[in-house]
Formats: sequence, C-alpha cells, structure tokens
Amino acid sequence: MERLWTPAWIVRHVAMVVLAAGCLGMGWWQVTRAAGGNAISFGYAIEWPVFAGFVIFVWWREVRQTLRAGGPAPTEDTAPAEPGPSVTAGAAPVAATPAVRRPVRVVRVPAAPADGADDAELAAYNRYLSWLNANPGARPGDYPG
Repeated sequence: MERLWTPAWIVRHVAMVVLAAGCLGMGWWQVTRAAGGNAISFGYAIEWPVFAGFVIFVWWREVRQTLRAGGPAPTEDTAPAEPGPSVTAGAAPVAATPAVRRPVRVVRVPAAPADGADDAELAAYNRYLSWLNANPGARPGDYPG
C-alpha cells in the first residue's frame, strides 16, 4: 500500500476524485436542465455518470496493476547494465523479450533521380513501391528510406 502514497499517486487520487465529482456534478446539472424542459439534456444526464464511471474504472485498474507488480519499475539510474534477465524454457535459457520495442534508426539517403527520371519525388516514390513489392508483409511505416 505504500506504493499508492507516493506524490505521483496522490496526484492521481486527487485527479480521480475531482474528475469523478465533476462528471457527477455535470450529470446533476443536466438532470435539472432536463426537468426544466430541455429534451436533449436527458441524454447528457445519462452520459456524464458514465464518464465518471469510466474515470473510476481506469483509476481502479491502475491501482490493481500497481499492487500486483512486485515493486516500482527501475529507473534508468538503477537499471542493470547487463542485458535483460534470462528466462528458462525447459532446459535451454531464452533471453527475455523487452516490454517495449524501440524503433530501428536508419540513416536516410538524400533522394536522387533513379533510372534517368528527372523528378526526384517520382524516383523516391518508385523506390518505395519497389520496396513494398519486395517486402509483401511489411507495413508502410517499416520503410527505411
């Protein structure tokens, strides 16, 4: 429970209370407007408590996730210098996969006209199309050029 009383978590608790109370207050305001004859406010009177419920759901999920974790995540200063721990699958150790995959940095080459084309953009587009054709399972965001 100590993990839930850090300054960051106190801000999250306060934000949850403020947001949920604000949504419920807006819902009550819409109820009073609907009672005054504004027909569209009936929909909003239902919508605002749903928003409050969503805020509480997300807060509760984050609390449960933090309590299930073994401890706070290591920062860059306290992270081990070696590669990640190995996980044994049967008898052979297997390297653990990182939780977040980092993008591969590729040095971009300035576009030059290819195949005698006068337009550099057209040549770059043709290289992109030929790369897509050569890599059928690739996504457009994987293109290194």
